Amino acid sequence: MRKFLVVLDDSRECLNAMRFAAMRAAHTGGGVQILSVVPPDEFNHWIGVGDIMREEARERIHAHFEVFAKWMRDKQGIDPELVIREGEAVPEILAQIREDNDIGVLVLGAGTDKKGPGPLVAQLSKSSGTLPVPITIVPGELSKERLEAVT
Repeated sequence: MRKFLVVLDDSRECLNAMRFAAMRAAHTGGGVQILSVVPPDEFNHWIGVGDIMREEARERIHAHFEVFAKWMRDKQGIDPELVIREGEAVPEILAQIREDNDIGVLVLGAGTDKKGPGPLVAQLSKSSGTLPVPITIVPGELSKERLEAVT
């Protein structure tokens, strides 16, 4: 089964990327894999404190994931899978794609502010010609109705 890989983070554009991935998966018989990457600098503390912070980060990710997962299950009939990795975002995204041969499309949300589309879109689009899967970039301001129409 082809999976749509979507990145879970705290950005506003993440919502549209999640919606798009779930709707496309539902319409094409695919699945959704949600990847959250925790930066390593969040845990550069004493060992005990770092372990506590790591566990708290995982709990936040699971809570955030469950909001999206419930919507995907209830509205799209998709049961997404969660993957949590630690490291720098772009190398971890690429590693996940290489390690899971079922991933067929990377779905990213584009930011809408004047700074540009966001660091992931900017970095990954530069190397898009050499990626093993296509990237779908979902505009952050696309309405829910328009998303439904294009999926």
